[in-house]
Amino acid sequence: MKATPYGPHLVQLTQTFPFPINAFLVREQDGFTLIDTAWGQARAIVAAAQALGAPVRRIALTHGHADHAGSLEALHALLPEAEVLVGRREARLMRGDRSPEAGEGQEPVGGKFVPLGFAPSRLLEPGDRVGSLEVIAAPGHSPGQLAFLDTRDRSLIVGDAFQTQGGVAVAGVVRPLFPLPAWFTWDAELALQTARSLRALDPSRLAVGHGNTLENPLAAMDAAIAAAERRLGRRLSAAGR
Repeated sequence: MKATPYGPHLVQLTQTFPFPINAFLVREQDGFTLIDTAWGQARAIVAAAQALGAPVRRIALTHGHADHAGSLEALHALLPEAEVLVGRREARLMRGDRSPEAGEGQEPVGGKFVPLGFAPSRLLEPGDRVGSLEVIAAPGHSPGQLAFLDTRDRSLIVGDAFQTQGGVAVAGVVRPLFPLPAWFTWDAELALQTARSLRALDPSRLAVGHGNTLENPLAAMDAAIAAAERRLGRRLSAAGR
């Protein structure tokens, strides 16, 4: 995996095959928090952390799709002492329960979720803390997707709430050069609401599941949100809503 540092705390780890997938190491005083696991990359992630001089102490997921959680079980086997932190809503999906919760729409939940074959150390809710990271609700791409805001420098790790691969876009907006996040987005209207709420956090950098991390991302986020608003408006108009 290619390791790319951003600032003093964040390292992007990139898997290039079969398509670009990112995981992130966030440096804390006791070691690293790993956000997402890519797919089939457990040993490469452990090696990357070792090369950077610190162990992985915690593993947290933005959501349970296979390209974000596909190395989780293998990492748990390699690093049995590391905490595993999964969003409460995503944990239900990873256990095979795709039924809606109260207040959710009835859209079927798509995408391949990694089976959760062991009990996580902790189930996360928005507002929780993981070291220096604040847990942020980011539903839309999946019902329980989470983002993580580094309170030290306002780096924001968002899973598939945005992408930069193939162009900056909000989840649910197809970028022809890389359409996969849009194809597997559960609720595009909710994803747009999430994009607006993440923009309101005024992040200093935007770290995404697919594509390069953006420094000073606000203008790019604004443009992506405007594009999503136009697309959603056309879709709702066509549906008579």
